[in-house]
Amino acid sequence: MIFDTSKNRLNRILVILLCCVLFSCKTSKNVVYLQDALNKTTDTIEFNQGIVIQPKDILSIVVSCRDPELSISLNLPLYSYQAGSTTASTSYSSRMLGYLVDMEGCIDFPLLGRLKVAGLTREQLTEMIKQKIVENGLIREPIVNTEIMNFRISVLGEVRSPGFFNLQDDKITILEAIARAGDLTIYGRRDNVLVQRHEQNGVINNYYIDLRSVEMYHSPAFYLKQNDVVYVSPNNTIAARSRINENRTLGVSISLASFLTNLALLVINLTNK
Repeated sequence: MIFDTSKNRLNRILVILLCCVLFSCKTSKNVVYLQDALNKTTDTIEFNQGIVIQPKDILSIVVSCRDPELSISLNLPLYSYQAGSTTASTSYSSRMLGYLVDMEGCIDFPLLGRLKVAGLTREQLTEMIKQKIVENGLIREPIVNTEIMNFRISVLGEVRSPGFFNLQDDKITILEAIARAGDLTIYGRRDNVLVQRHEQNGVINNYYIDLRSVEMYHSPAFYLKQNDVVYVSPNNTIAARSRINENRTLGVSISLASFLTNLALLVINLTNK
């Protein structure tokens, strides 16, 4: 009898341990990135030439050369802005103005006139301006630096530091964006990350990416574009907890309503007596 009791207890312990191991394996599969990446193998990522310039982008274009005086007329002026408070410690800084790309995809450039820039990459725009400066006999060997000043993305949901991120480089992957946001929390779904992309024609494209698989490399949203929104949804644990809290709130409300109704009936009965 004692032997049977000990045996049953041992069986229960083994079952509990087995459940823990199985649960641990399932949890690991839910949170580990790139699970199907094999050792010493290569994956092909479609070549990305960088984001292309779109209407409403703001461009920084700086022209320089050996003789600074020659390039003055080809650059926008600096403007001063106030930094700090209105006390004696107030300081002023200088910032260069940017070129706003209009709805036709053009900018007005000093001495060169109206230029069509939409659809070009940053490198292509740099080469085009260099070529036009030389062709017009303005500078023999110009140095042109371009930058998209309003390139930013948003990362929301179950990440450690959600928010807007202004970027200097024109190439960023979804993994790099998530890293900037402090990585996903343990409650974020790795298998269903949404990238919402607003196109210029008013269309919104939604892409769902599974961070657990190397298939993410082939997604059109692996490389992000300006104004993309990355959203990480909560897993079932958080969703269930939210429903429980809602039910508790509803239960409290019903109980309070019932109490007030009974109290009102009691007052009416006492008054009638």
